[in-house]
This record gives sequence, structure tokens and C-alpha cells, in this order.
Amino acid sequence: MYQQMDAKRTFTTLPENGDDATKCSSLVHSVPPLQQSTTPDLMRMVVGYPSAVHCIQPNASMTAVNTCSLVTSVLLASRFLNSTTRSPLLRLNPPLHTPPSDGGGLRIRRGYSSYNAYIQRQLNKTLNPKLRMIWTTRDWDRKIKVFARVFHSLKQRNLISNHSKALSIGARVGQEVAALKTVGVSDAVGIDLVPYPPLVMKGDFHAQPFRNQTFDFEFSNVFDHALYPWKFVGEIERTLKPGGVCVLHVAVARETDKFSANDLYSVQPLLELFKESELLEVRKVDAFGLDTEVVFRKKIKDYSY
Repeated sequence: MYQQMDAKRTFTTLPENGDDATKCSSLVHSVPPLQQSTTPDLMRMVVGYPSAVHCIQPNASMTAVNTCSLVTSVLLASRFLNSTTRSPLLRLNPPLHTPPSDGGGLRIRRGYSSYNAYIQRQLNKTLNPKLRMIWTTRDWDRKIKVFARVFHSLKQRNLISNHSKALSIGARVGQEVAALKTVGVSDAVGIDLVPYPPLVMKGDFHAQPFRNQTFDFEFSNVFDHALYPWKFVGEIERTLKPGGVCVLHVAVARETDKFSANDLYSVQPLLELFKESELLEVRKVDAFGLDTEVVFRKKIKDYSY
């Protein structure tokens, strides 16, 4: 289990009535019923109201798992959207200031009136039902294969091992996490604003819900979605163990999608942001619109002097 800094960040109940249930009822009732069981060692997932609990056996098909996770994510997200004044994620309001840069290598996109407005903008993409259906069906196997090749290459370069505790940042529905497990890294989890159990838990990459020095390896391809890149990187370095590796896939010298919060025009700003790490590699990649792989290793401090 991963130790969370604040257990209240995770929802433990689902809506039984009211607006939340109304918004989700059509989706819940459209899900085909799954086989029910009372076997104690099953992985349980709530896919409807508390009175209708279904259990998925460990060898259940990925389609069944995806269906349950999709519904669970939508239910939890509905609660999230209706609690903007209570959520610790939305109360987080880092100060607006200019991040370190080389004078033009990193540009923060303007237009957000508040941190809440930024979160709502990101949720517009994450909760898009058409996109989520594509991510969990047509794109599922294809993306796992691509990410598995990426992680297999990192293993060959001794940057990750089967014993690594790994985190995928901004994992959406968890293809990266599934790929890590495919190549043998079994202790892997993802975080995103909207959870997708069992692969992805709820978390804001500006304030990771983990203790210091938790992970051996962290991966992300959503650096461009960070409104505060210095906090994004600061949280990576906080939760990485000394000697741990971070791999970022970024787009350099080109704009990404309309939901991006920053534009990166060179690797130099990353060198300035990763204050506690050393640069290991910069490689060209072809990864879903991102063209550059940047690898950092967190420095091991010498306390001998």
C-alpha cells in the first residue's frame, strides 16, 4: 500500500441519491451486470449504488475491469465536481510567480482566473465520455504496447527494474501502469484528478498524495498540463528516493493540445527546474505527439563532510 499524506483526499463512498446519483444513473444502468460473488479474496469494485455491489474475480477480462473502473471514475468525479469548495485539491492555490527559465524556453499559458478554473479546464478533457470510451477500448491495447516498449528500453538501460516502486503521473485510465506491470514492474500505480481503480488513484500532480522518498521511478507525459511546472517538478523530487529516476516525455518547440497549460521550447528550463537531480539522457522519441524523452536521476546527498 502507498502511504498517503492525507487519507481524506480519497473518496470512500458513492452517491446514493440526489444530484450525483441522477447524473450517473443512466451510465450505471447501461453497464451489463457482472457475475456476483461472495468469495472473500475477490477484488471488489462498486459499480452502482451501494445496494448493488458487483465483484470482479482476479481473472476477469480487462473489458469487465475497464467497464467497472469507468463507471466508478465517473461517480467519483461527479462527487468531486460538486465539492469544489471542500476538496483539498481545489483549496490548493500555489502563488502565481514567474518560474525559472532561460528567458523564453518555458511559457505559461494565461487565461485562468483561479486554480479552480484550471482544474475545471483539465476535468473537461479527463471526463469527456467519448475520450474515456476511446481510452478504455480502441486505444487500450495500442497504448499499452507503445508504453511497454518504452519501459522495456528503460530496463535495458538499467533505469528501472522489476523491483522498482513506480509512479505514473497524470495516468488517466492507466495504460502506462498496465504497461509497467506487463514488463515486470509489479509495484506500480498512477495518479490523476479522476481515479480509475485499480490502476489509478486520485491525486493532483501539483501536490502528490505521497510521503517523501516513496518511489524509485516516476514517469509522466503530461508536463505540458502543469500550470505550475516548478511545483510539478518539486513534487517529483520530493517523492523520489535518492538515486531514483524520473522520465519525462515532452514536446519541444511545438505547441501541444488546447488543454496544455504551458509550452516548452527547449530542454534548458527542465535543467533549472530539477534542482536536486542530474540530467542523464535526452533522446528523441515518437510517443503520441511528444518528441523528446528527458531522463533525470535524483542526487544522493553526501553527508560525510
